[in-house]
Amino acid sequence: MIHGHGGSDDFHEEEALGKAYDGRLMRRLLVYLRPYKGRALLALVLALAVSGLELVGPYLTKVAIDVYIQARDWPGLARLSVFFFIILLLRLLTGFYQAYVLQMTGQRIMYDLRSQIFGHLQRLPMRFFDTNPVGRLMTRVIGDVDVLNNLFVAGIVTVVGDVVVLLGIMGVLLWMNWRLALVSFLVLPLILVATRFFQSSVRTSFRDVRTKLARLNAFMQENFLGMPTIQAFCREEENFGQFDRINADHRDANLRSITAFALFFPVVELLATVSIALMLWYGGGQALRGIVTIGTLTAFFQYARRFFQPIQDLSEKYNIVQEAMASSERVFMLLDTPASIASPAEPHAPRQIRGEIEFKNVTFAYAEEEFVLRDISFQVHPGERVAFVGATGAGKTSIINLLCRFYDIQKGSITFDGVDIRQWDLAALRRAIGVVQQDVFLFSGTVANNIRLGHEEISEGRVQEAARAVHADPFIQRMEGGYDELIRERGTNLSVGQKQLLSFARALAYDPRVLVLDEATSSVDTETEILIQDALQILMKGRTSLIIAHRLSTIQGADRILVMHKGTLREQGTHQELLQKGGIYAKLYALQYKDQELPAMATAEKGAVSS
Repeated sequence: MIHGHGGSDDFHEEEALGKAYDGRLMRRLLVYLRPYKGRALLALVLALAVSGLELVGPYLTKVAIDVYIQARDWPGLARLSVFFFIILLLRLLTGFYQAYVLQMTGQRIMYDLRSQIFGHLQRLPMRFFDTNPVGRLMTRVIGDVDVLNNLFVAGIVTVVGDVVVLLGIMGVLLWMNWRLALVSFLVLPLILVATRFFQSSVRTSFRDVRTKLARLNAFMQENFLGMPTIQAFCREEENFGQFDRINADHRDANLRSITAFALFFPVVELLATVSIALMLWYGGGQALRGIVTIGTLTAFFQYARRFFQPIQDLSEKYNIVQEAMASSERVFMLLDTPASIASPAEPHAPRQIRGEIEFKNVTFAYAEEEFVLRDISFQVHPGERVAFVGATGAGKTSIINLLCRFYDIQKGSITFDGVDIRQWDLAALRRAIGVVQQDVFLFSGTVANNIRLGHEEISEGRVQEAARAVHADPFIQRMEGGYDELIRERGTNLSVGQKQLLSFARALAYDPRVLVLDEATSSVDTETEILIQDALQILMKGRTSLIIAHRLSTIQGADRILVMHKGTLREQGTHQELLQKGGIYAKLYALQYKDQELPAMATAEKGAVSS
């Protein structure tokens, strides 16, 4: 199982390209074009207009030579030249407007698709993010959507235009002189063979490039996140060596792709030249015998040049369509992932919340049959302060994850104010529970916005009042911008203690009925801990509080302490009661203070346990 570190699944998934064209996927993609069908239709009409205008120029050249130049009709030639200029100007304006409409439509479709993907990701359960690396999800939202934009902008409509140009030129050539046209078409079978070979080689090289790129992204993501460890253990040279090998593989894969293009386009140019040479040989003989006019022969040469350009374009479009099919398959696979944790059809969302919690025979596993909680039962009364202790992996944090319904249980039930949490409105349930974590996540933005977290109903005054209550106001005021000071990515311009105090201010401003403190004081110095402990008393006042802590000194005042051991609830009671039992809690307490000079009261308690 992958836990967000950009593992091998990242690039193995890229290898599964599927079919070069999939009608089912294309129909789903066209759904995103539906809101903009007016723009798409306009772009198609403009593409057809551009294609039609492309056909006019060579024919006007024929008329100029055969009708006006040979007859030395200078006024007629001047009128034709003006008309030719107007056609060129129309071609320029029509092409510009077509490109503008296509780009605008493509950008709107990208916006819609990215919004849908991001919105769907926010509704997916934590289990999904446990098994999908961040690098892969970023590729879906950014890279794959960009590829689909290429399909809408440079694919669907422009392919129609290229096909119209090809058919139009073939029709005009056959109309002007069918014998000369057939001579110019002699090289078409060779072009079809070259195109088929090109498509096959590009498909292989494209798969290789995508695989190597995914591997490069995964490696870079892992290294950027682990940079402190890399530098601390002096792994820079070794990691650079690995990067150099992966980067070289990506470069070589791209070079193979470039080679395919570098071979194909000169081959097409060569065959186009052969076609023109055949026309010159056959058409020149016809012209000498007076069967073909010089103007017709000149127009044929111009049409021939324009005829092979769409063939090259269509080969590139094949590559775009192939990439789009692969990207759309991955995007739709993501969008089809069900949001397994959601509000019921008729959700429970009361106005008044008491904060009563009950776990009944709860059994839970993150992975199948690997249970981290077994038959857990306990009740927390409104306003009660309950602490959870136990060794790492005992299941303390899992209880919080289940209460917030980040995961659903396999057996048993969890009720909140007497109602099963699966019957609650998910947003209402989570609004009622404020979680303060050990590893505080701060967003890029101002201090005030990190306390408010986008809830505009929380006023500036309430933000500052919450910060003052938890002793965060002094260090905020010392900042140059105060509450408008910008916090850098991941809060790198703040200390651990300052982040923690901000998280307390966030919880207080949010005013939840239930407060969850997950190892909230385990990573701060003694002086900051004194401030935090005072802030905690303010924060917990009048609220149901669930406290997870390794430092047993921070939970001695809890109304009840639940002792977890290997996924089971082994003991519960007050600090004094558990010490007197001499069980797991007493052993944890003794271990934690064995190398420290115990306070008088703690020493007496330890002595009481010994006796």
